[in-house]
Amino acid sequence: MSFLTSTLSRYFFRRYIATFMSYCLAILFVILLVDFNESGRRLSGAADYTVLLGLTISALRVPTVLQAVIPFVVLIASIATLLQLNRKYELVVTRAAGVSAWQFLAPLIAANLLIGALSITALNTLAAKALQVAETIVVERNLGSSSPTANSPWLRQRTEQGDTVLGARATSDGGTKLSDASFFLFDEDQRIRERLEAKQAELGDGVWVLTDVKRIRGSQPAELLETATVPTSLKAEFVGESLTSPDTVPFFELRGKIATAQSFGLPATSYEMQFHRLLALPALLAAMTLIAAMVSLKFVRFGQSLTVILGGILAGFVLYVVSELIQAFANAGTILPVVAAWLPVLVASALGTTVLLHKEDG
Repeated sequence: MSFLTSTLSRYFFRRYIATFMSYCLAILFVILLVDFNESGRRLSGAADYTVLLGLTISALRVPTVLQAVIPFVVLIASIATLLQLNRKYELVVTRAAGVSAWQFLAPLIAANLLIGALSITALNTLAAKALQVAETIVVERNLGSSSPTANSPWLRQRTEQGDTVLGARATSDGGTKLSDASFFLFDEDQRIRERLEAKQAELGDGVWVLTDVKRIRGSQPAELLETATVPTSLKAEFVGESLTSPDTVPFFELRGKIATAQSFGLPATSYEMQFHRLLALPALLAAMTLIAAMVSLKFVRFGQSLTVILGGILAGFVLYVVSELIQAFANAGTILPVVAAWLPVLVASALGTTVLLHKEDG
């Protein structure tokens, strides 16, 4: 029986990995097309934009998007693998040989744990570095923002000349380079005395250096300047902690980012959420296997596959919505990031285990 179980485990492991890779490649191609279409719509108005540049930016963003959708890839691949084994009566024969559902699900869970480990190490590092390169290209070419959901970061600085609020559509080099930057300079009465709109801005030694600037003062006509400077007391480390997106930070550097942000007195919730979300990813992928098994282990007759697939996808979608909702509460400071990251995983695992225990053991 042990020889039979180990042989079946290797067979199921290979079958699942092959199915996962095929779905992963197909979804990668779809992600590239969708992202290229969206990027082209937003960035094509820039003077330096070309189709090749748009494809390059989209290709650099693909690992980040894949990292976000990999739980759904795992869910669909798990459902597809179990349905294929069911249709060919392989699961029927396996059960008849005395192998339990837990035994033939073990190789799928092991494969997903391995995929999760590779995702938070190799894939996450690749995605973070590639996204940094994409943001650098966008800033240097002054294309705007590479992300369709990017929120403009804002900072407030205080100097002897008064307060300044600054923001940008895109950042690179740890927040020290800004694209489409806006600077609002306040007087002693906290009223806006001057507004500077710059195509690019770079943090220097005690000063922001702006290029291609439009200066607006009250009701006076706007002035166009090649360069301008804005005094600052901000340091590159502080700016980086405030403006750097967690998606551009590799997993092994997140703990350092959290400690640095806390040393500056900045909220590190987004970095903590990213860290615990990645840490929980292997367990989440294993939970996706249990969800797939809930809807795929029953013998499927011809014409019932669509219902099974839709049921599994709906269960995964509900889990995704709940995860995003809990993450929003964590970002607002309502619950701890570690709770927000692990609670959906524990709920999904408990639900899948309970249903399978009921089906298999009564």
